[in-house]
Amino acid sequence: MNFDQSPLLVIWETTQSCDLACVHCRASAQPERHPQELSTEEGRALLDQVKAFGNPLMVFTGGDPLKRPDLMELMRYSVSLGLRTNVSPSATPLLTNEAIDGFKTAGLARMAISLDGWDAASHDTFRGVPGTFDRAMDALRHARDIGLETQIQTTVTRANMDHLGEIADLVEEVKGRMWSLFFLVVTGRAQQEQDLTAEEYEKVFELLYQRSKSSSFEVKTTEAMHYRRYVAQRRKEEGHEPEADDSKRVAFRSAGVSDAKGFVFVSHTGDVCPSGFLAIPGGNVRRESLVDVYRNSTLFRELRDTSMREGKCGFCEYRNLCGGSRARAYAATGDYLAADPRCVYQPHTERLMAAARH
Repeated sequence: MNFDQSPLLVIWETTQSCDLACVHCRASAQPERHPQELSTEEGRALLDQVKAFGNPLMVFTGGDPLKRPDLMELMRYSVSLGLRTNVSPSATPLLTNEAIDGFKTAGLARMAISLDGWDAASHDTFRGVPGTFDRAMDALRHARDIGLETQIQTTVTRANMDHLGEIADLVEEVKGRMWSLFFLVVTGRAQQEQDLTAEEYEKVFELLYQRSKSSSFEVKTTEAMHYRRYVAQRRKEEGHEPEADDSKRVAFRSAGVSDAKGFVFVSHTGDVCPSGFLAIPGGNVRRESLVDVYRNSTLFRELRDTSMREGKCGFCEYRNLCGGSRARAYAATGDYLAADPRCVYQPHTERLMAAARH
């Protein structure tokens, strides 16, 4: 795909409302819906614009999208347009078996559920509501039983980094198709002390890489673009071609994807942002075309231009494969073009020297 023209993935934060109180919440979700959320009609118009890109993956998220009474209508409309459509609900009492059956009937491709702990005590502490772990597992098992694909999402923090193998075992148990790991960006309710060091990122990457060799599910990272660099290095050491087609490693099928580059986020009030973790609007779908903002706004064009990267990300040989987390750079420095502060890799010395001369 040409990411200058079309994203691989469109995320719509249908609402900021959610009944959980997660310690890391990007959206700082609230119990009540915002009065300026996109209406049903505006949501349908947004989906028409998404379709104008071609066929990106369309994801309904939140908050908790089940807090919107028109969710099923909007998802059915997305499917009717021919868009591969996913939903990411919260594990609350709204996530009934009937709701999951409705996802299947509507033609959704996949349901994504968060598992941030390896048992009820760890997960429920993270999510802030007792019973959330059991409800999430019940939902995943029901989806498995009715033939609805699932994706398990885990936010990696100091609290769970030593238990990721146990969470991976749960992904196997429910026959999840993908394990999607979100690496912390200090925004919303997330706190700096929850984040890993750059060296700890590498340790987690090793676990993910080894697990991907034997797992029945795919492994994907969000805001850890440098996992692709890690995989490329390891596969080179092992004598593999980096671009080899291997369904258990999605690192290269998402090569180069990052905030504003193959990825676009639409907020509950219509702001078009590079991602939910880099909540800088390039425009708003109430005033501008989503397609035009993605293709032509200065913000999005700068983020897609890897030659504008600063620091070591600017002259790293993995710049086009990885590019670093723009959201983490912004959260840490206030500059979304700065180097990713959670990457240990040092580009080749001669490149550093050349950069210093110029």
